Amino acid sequence: MSKMHEFKELFCHLNSAWLQNEQTVLVILTDVKGSAYRLPGSKMLMTSSGKMFGTVSGGCLEADLFGWAEKVFETNKPLIHQYDLSDTEIWSLGIGCKGDLQFLLLPIFPSNQQWIKVQHLLQQEQGFTLVINMHTGEIAVIEENGSSYFTDDAFPLEIINQAQHIQSIQTRAQVVSLQHTNYLIDTVKPSEHLIVAGAGQDAIPLVELAYKAGFSVTVLDSRTHFNNEHRFPYAVHITTDIENLSNESFSNSWWVIMNHHLEKDEETLRMAIESDPKYIGVLGPTYRTNEILQHIGYSISSGPIYSPVGLDIGAETMDEVAISIVSQMMSLRTGRGAKPLHGKAKIHD
Repeated sequence: MSKMHEFKELFCHLNSAWLQNEQTVLVILTDVKGSAYRLPGSKMLMTSSGKMFGTVSGGCLEADLFGWAEKVFETNKPLIHQYDLSDTEIWSLGIGCKGDLQFLLLPIFPSNQQWIKVQHLLQQEQGFTLVINMHTGEIAVIEENGSSYFTDDAFPLEIINQAQHIQSIQTRAQVVSLQHTNYLIDTVKPSEHLIVAGAGQDAIPLVELAYKAGFSVTVLDSRTHFNNEHRFPYAVHITTDIENLSNESFSNSWWVIMNHHLEKDEETLRMAIESDPKYIGVLGPTYRTNEILQHIGYSISSGPIYSPVGLDIGAETMDEVAISIVSQMMSLRTGRGAKPLHGKAKIHD
């Protein structure tokens, strides 16, 4: 499964490269055996001018992969490259992880209608599944509900059906084979929606860090001199008074309530509870949250409420508190317990 915000950023760089008549290659990590920095579906962009955007190995393989991308610039055909990170190759490339990694280097052309469709879906924050013929580079795009799809050519119906079947449950991209041809199935799901209620100074590092962690962030605060693009360039800004907003528009969202104002915290906590939330983090001590809940007729068990918000990592400064909160949300998003990696044989199970 791919991260939508990363894919979306790569398309911004794609468009810039195309405007300068540069060739572009999308590098996709398609398979991992053993230890690796990133999961299948991770992507980066390489251009014929030598620019690279994103990462697929944490910096270990990118320079070597660019040499293979240059071959794709010459042929305009996809290329599959395998790294067998034995001890010999680890030392020659300076790699720190032992694992077998497979990459697809795919030329992307601005005239391709399917990639135009992908860009549209990314802009709309609409999930989809991408199916790539790894030998020809032809693609199929299956919309989120699985009912409609678009292809470069006639894809085998068996592959389309399999992609539709796993669309809602896929957690990482995977390669499937049919009649000696390999296909990459990669589901791109919408980013989790985070509502930050309160545009105070301490919300600035939280919004930026949450965005970098893949959340789609909205700042909810009626004070336009605080809630604006200059202070929060990575967020959508809602400056409408909360009483004029509907719960439905925030359904299935994540919330962090940090207005530093008792009445506003009451209003936003009520809305959060009544909007079928995935997570509600409330800044401040537990007794304050319990008093707010009692005043609005709810209790701590009325929703997925975390108070005080964040992980117990000794956070004190605004940046540290932001790290604490985003770390907790990432842990809950992936269903993992927040505990040390020390002693784990593999980072990604």
